[in-house]
Amino acid sequence: MAIPQNRSFPLKKAGFSKKLQNSSPDPDDIPVAIRDTPVATPKVWLQPQILLIGGVAGFLLLALISGFLFFLTTPRKTVNSEPSPISSAPATPPASNNSNNTLLGHLAYPQAPESELVTISGNRGIRMRKTAAQKFQEMVATARSANVILVPISGFRSVKDQEQLFFGVSAQRNQTPAQRAALSAPPGHSEHHTGYAVDIGDGAAPATNLQTNFENTKAYQWLQANAARFGFEISFPKNNVQGVSYEPWHWRFVGDRDSLETFYRARNLKPTPIAK
Repeated sequence: MAIPQNRSFPLKKAGFSKKLQNSSPDPDDIPVAIRDTPVATPKVWLQPQILLIGGVAGFLLLALISGFLFFLTTPRKTVNSEPSPISSAPATPPASNNSNNTLLGHLAYPQAPESELVTISGNRGIRMRKTAAQKFQEMVATARSANVILVPISGFRSVKDQEQLFFGVSAQRNQTPAQRAALSAPPGHSEHHTGYAVDIGDGAAPATNLQTNFENTKAYQWLQANAARFGFEISFPKNNVQGVSYEPWHWRFVGDRDSLETFYRARNLKPTPIAK
C-alpha cells in the first residue's frame, strides 16, 4: 500500500514526541516524580581553621566553668581575728637587753599605783606593794628569831624622786650619766618604781649600809640562804648581764604573778639548773 506524502506519523521515544526534542518541555509533559523532587542543597564543609578555633573556645569555656565551681566548693581557711587572751596583770614594757626600753643598762619599769602601796616601816615611811610588804615583814620576823636584824633602807621611789636622786648626785659627784648609771638607775628605769624592790641593811652593822661589804654581814648571809622562801631575790649580783654594779643590799620580790611578770617578761632568760 502506498503511503501518502502529506501525512506524518509521530515518532515516540521514552514518552516524548520528536517535535518536543528541540523545544522547551511543557511542565505538564514532565513526569510527576521528577517535577516534585526538591533540588538537593549542596553540602558545605567547615574549614579546618574554624573547627580548631571552635574547639579551643569550648575548652577555655569549660575550664572557666570548672574553675568557678572549684572556687565555690573548696573550703577556704579563715583568719583568726580573735585577740590573744589578755593577762589581768598590768602591762609592762618589754624588758630585754636588746629592747628599746633599756637605758644605760637599766630596764624600763612602770610606777606602782598609790592604792597598792603600804608602809613597812612606820618610823621611816618606807612603802612597798601590799603582797611584797607582807612577805617582807614575815621575812624580817623569821630572821629576827635567828638573831638576824633585817632593816629596810629604801622601798618605793617615784619617777620624780628617782630624777632628783640620779641628776642631783651625778652633779655633786661630777659624774657623767653613764658613770652614774653604774650606781643608780635613770628615772623611769629603777626597780624601786615598781614597789617590789627594797634595799636592806644589817641592824647590827649599819656602817655597811649600801656598801659592797654588806656581803660580809649576818644579814646578807641569812638572805642568801632564806630569801627565796619569802619570794625575794638579789637584783644585781656580781657580773650581772645588765652591767650594773654589784649591789648585795638590793633585793626584789618575785613571789606572785604580777611581780614575776614585771621583772622577767621579755627577758628571754632560761631556767637556772639546780645543783645536785
